Amino acid sequence: MARMATETRAILYGFWLSSCSWRVRAALHLKDISYVERSVDIVNKRSQLTDEYRVINPSQKVPALIIDGATIIESMAILQYLEDTRPKPSLMPRTPILRARMREICETVVSGIQPLQNVGLLSHFDSTDQYKNFTKYWTERGLYSLEDLLQKSSGQFCIENQLSMADLCLVPQLYNAVTRHKLSLDKFPTISKVYETLLEEKTFSETHPENIKQKDM
Repeated sequence: MARMATETRAILYGFWLSSCSWRVRAALHLKDISYVERSVDIVNKRSQLTDEYRVINPSQKVPALIIDGATIIESMAILQYLEDTRPKPSLMPRTPILRARMREICETVVSGIQPLQNVGLLSHFDSTDQYKNFTKYWTERGLYSLEDLLQKSSGQFCIENQLSMADLCLVPQLYNAVTRHKLSLDKFPTISKVYETLLEEKTFSETHPENIKQKDM
């Protein structure tokens, strides 16, 4: 990937298939923040485990964002920083109860689904099939929770008709569920409807992993 042309641009260290990287990529796009993405291959080359990358991100994961002279790790911390420093367009719903609903969805994804899909877990299982069954089970369980939550809060998007952090968490995880785990969304009509709508939004269509994959090749 090309080096950045100017130091004023943010640098996103991510991986095309990483759901956490996609969250941040979508936020940068939505807020029209100029950035360059540098690929960290966490699957084949295991580039995140190098000493060079550890200087950037001590946890040796993606994403990491260099912006405003600082390096920020962990996708949700990055999203909050972008919201705090560049509040328009906002990723936060307008009322306390809607913000609570948003955080319910975010936590269900970020704490309940995504960590149990991490490729780093594979080496701790006796077989690939055992790992796949484990991640598929927890992903599906999380989807049942999300279906109930979205029935309370969704409109066009997760939280009524405003794009929020909940959408940035939902879309990448559903993409993983459908592509990696071959899960059908037929049992989750509310999720499916919101997901299909969100995929048509430029925030997601223009930051889609398949587009990033082509740039990395």
